[in-house]
Amino acid sequence: MRVAIAGAGAVGRSIAGELLENGHEVLLIDKAPTAISVERVPQAEWLLADACEITSLDEAALQRCNVVIAATGDDKVNLVVSLLAKTEYGVPRVVARVNNPKNEWLFNEAWGVDVAVSTPRLMSALVEEAVSVGDLVRLLRFSHGDANLVELTLPEESALAGTQVGDVEWPQDTSLVTIIRGTRVLTPSREDSLEAGDELLFVAAQAREEQLEDLLSVRREDTAS
Repeated sequence: MRVAIAGAGAVGRSIAGELLENGHEVLLIDKAPTAISVERVPQAEWLLADACEITSLDEAALQRCNVVIAATGDDKVNLVVSLLAKTEYGVPRVVARVNNPKNEWLFNEAWGVDVAVSTPRLMSALVEEAVSVGDLVRLLRFSHGDANLVELTLPEESALAGTQVGDVEWPQDTSLVTIIRGTRVLTPSREDSLEAGDELLFVAAQAREEQLEDLLSVRREDTAS
């Protein structure tokens, strides 16, 4: 897979390193000469150019990329890069970094963004996830389909503890994608049983989040009454 990353700062370089380790081709683009540090990520391709300029993106052959990541520290730049990548070059997957949570509402399909990653929101979500049991925590927002990646740790008193996945009537437009049980990561099957303390990851429509939280957090004594 070929990936272009606009922004060769600490975030962009870190992403590039991870992708290269996983066997992908990576191109780093930055207009600041001081950001071009080939020795830091020598396996990547480097381009000194303004990623907001069509001529620069032509030089980068963006049409050959499977994914474009707009990872600069400027939300305006990330939006422009995302829009150009999607509309001018037809890049299948565009991921954009959101620096200011107040701008998150802009990072959607209209601007060519498939996945918006808000670092401040993600950090706060991870803090919530670490201390919250029985509360739904939104980890990531997907622009297409108005869906989110959400997590809930199944509480001890949940009525679903001990229930098989296939026996649960999940809300419409939700999908259980992963069960994290201790150090194990499980791909759920219909025969797997839910256990108290499981971290459950769902892709769910935003409109279904409250219904999903109610289903998972319902107490045993509530169902008995």
